[in-house]
Amino acid sequence: MKHCNNAQIAGETSARGGIDDYPSRRESVPQVIPRKDPVVYSNWRQDAPLSEEQTAFYDANGFLSFDIGFSKESRGQLIDEATRLAHEKDELDSNVVITEPDREEIRSIFRVHDLSPIFEKLLKGTRLVEIARFLLGDDVYIHQSRLNYKPGFHGKEFYWHSDFETWHVEDGMPRMRALSMSISLYTNNELNGPLMVIPKSHFEFIPCVGEAPEDHYKSSLKKQEYGVPDEASLTSLAARGGIVAPKGPAGSVTIFDCNIMHGSNSNITPYPRSNVFVVYNALSNHLVAPFGSRPPRPDFLAARGERVVAI
Repeated sequence: MKHCNNAQIAGETSARGGIDDYPSRRESVPQVIPRKDPVVYSNWRQDAPLSEEQTAFYDANGFLSFDIGFSKESRGQLIDEATRLAHEKDELDSNVVITEPDREEIRSIFRVHDLSPIFEKLLKGTRLVEIARFLLGDDVYIHQSRLNYKPGFHGKEFYWHSDFETWHVEDGMPRMRALSMSISLYTNNELNGPLMVIPKSHFEFIPCVGEAPEDHYKSSLKKQEYGVPDEASLTSLAARGGIVAPKGPAGSVTIFDCNIMHGSNSNITPYPRSNVFVVYNALSNHLVAPFGSRPPRPDFLAARGERVVAI
């Protein structure tokens, strides 16, 4: 693993033309590129939707987890809605329903804010959107939403990755000015395949080695084999930041920066670990042509054009 200096980075151009500050999937040797963008784009103020301590923690570590305060009734409604969508999967656009590798069990359902008024209300609700606007310093829109189902016994892993690497190369997201929120439908604990993050890893961009094949998303949504970091880089990041699994009751929310390294293990327990996942992107950071050599992915994975509407 080698570090790039600014002169090296400045010389990189993308397939779409122009300078690319975060080139990836072009070299045969792993590199490390220092982050060139802020993490928190707003100065903290007394009326901010997060405390000063929460804001500082997110800035320094790249994630923040807390109980958002859903009532038992609200949590039950969200679980019922997730169950309904799963049962009605055959009536949905087959493209947005992703099954587990070699199984028919559902892994993810995408664009849930378009499929369900209940999830639309949740993901466009004032509290979550206010937090996103504050951290990103801009109006926001929903870049992607999905339900992640990780049922007991059969829920498979999500390998380590930086979302921004994929969004930049495959979707054309220009800058690190986006964040994700994962809202737990069930208790997250150390047993049932929880989200894991590497604190402070958001300060370094790890380019991946090897160009992904055409329509890579069709296989990567089931099992990602391209666009994943090398083991030496992961080992180095973990040696400095450790690995944390944010835990909490149903209704907890974990916010994490677009560039933080994260993943999760398989769930071999009887206990489900499902969540509602949403990506908020700054309106000024709307997608352009991909920085890789492939055509852009479908808009259920990356909203563009008429779907870019501020909330």
